[in-house]
Amino acid sequence: MPTSKTGTKVRSARDPYADFLRSFSLLVVILWHWCFTILIWGDNGPGATSPLGFTSGLWIATWLLQVMPIFFYIGAYVHLKSWERSAARGERIWHFALRQAKSLAIPAGALLLTWVILGIIVTSVFNVRWMGTAVLLVVSPLWFVAAYLLFVCLMPITVWLHRRYDSLVLVFLAGLAVIVDICRFRYHLPYVEWANMIFVWGFAFQLGYFHGRISGSDTAPRYSDGRIDWGYQSERNRQLARLFTFGGLFLLIGLVFSGLYPGSMVGVPGQGSNMAPPTLCIIALTIFQVGMAELLRPWILRKLGKGGLFARATAVFTRFALPLFLFHTTGMALSRAVEWSIFGTESEATNPDLTWWLLRPVSIIGPLLATMPVIYLFGRRWQNKPEPVKARTPIEDDEVGDGGDFPTPAEVAARKKTPRHE
Repeated sequence: MPTSKTGTKVRSARDPYADFLRSFSLLVVILWHWCFTILIWGDNGPGATSPLGFTSGLWIATWLLQVMPIFFYIGAYVHLKSWERSAARGERIWHFALRQAKSLAIPAGALLLTWVILGIIVTSVFNVRWMGTAVLLVVSPLWFVAAYLLFVCLMPITVWLHRRYDSLVLVFLAGLAVIVDICRFRYHLPYVEWANMIFVWGFAFQLGYFHGRISGSDTAPRYSDGRIDWGYQSERNRQLARLFTFGGLFLLIGLVFSGLYPGSMVGVPGQGSNMAPPTLCIIALTIFQVGMAELLRPWILRKLGKGGLFARATAVFTRFALPLFLFHTTGMALSRAVEWSIFGTESEATNPDLTWWLLRPVSIIGPLLATMPVIYLFGRRWQNKPEPVKARTPIEDDEVGDGGDFPTPAEVAARKKTPRHE
């Protein structure tokens, strides 16, 4: 293994801020579902809405709380760096992409199949006609998993495009999204809007390949033990973060107040949607949120490096982020079932009054308690081990990259001989 100028061995490491962003984006989605889902019972069973349809001006909060673009963005970066390490060990990119997709598709598919079978059984045995609607509500967040899996599988193509055409790929994806929206809103062509599932989310994913340049981690100095100073941010990268933040914000303002697009970045019943399918607004939102994330990166990493409550809570959630996301609607369904069996369906508030808002922190408790046993029984194998942030003194070093050099063939062989413990 190569050594740094101080003679310290250089070891590969995960980017702790990438772990944080992936986990934080999932946490926001989970808390949004738990806190702000309003279930209204009708003739066909439960239907979901949110306080956005009742509260004027609340849509502006979705510009910060709709964080799926960040998940696609940082997920692409993590997969790219993982692929580079795998490539050094001789793994082909198609094999890598399918292996990565499989690790997420298996638990998501198992969850989907379980709920479909449960819905069929309950409908057939107990003649519960609204069970299909309930199952659809529980599994609906998996739509984004399917979209994300598509881009993981397409990595051999998108990585080739990135290396061959660089930022021109982003220009074409954004341009094609513009054309789709013109065909959708000006010429009302049927079904053309669904093409933006590729162009808009593809833009967010492709932008993640540039994270090393955007953040400056590709050229950041190393610590004395050879690891990257992940909190380093040059003035040039700081300025780039500002350009992303305000450029994306002003583009978002222009699009929303043009009258063509709704203000909310999540779907609101009875209004148009920027998410299903996505519009050009989501590209603007991606640029804005990437800039915001970079402006906050040094501060977040300093907080994580102090090892306080924030760092400990982040480490715990990062470890369980994936299983918690997969099973959080299952826990929510179990919690609501207990609540309705005791108090009846009329206990569900259909209008977000003052009492409803005051109870939002309490609304997390039931779904969380119901989700924890599900994770313990079915989700422990998909836990993530986050990279700890340690406070060290950076030094200048010519060897820079994504956290360290790749292991030598001898080290790879030694690792394969070492027993692994789950």
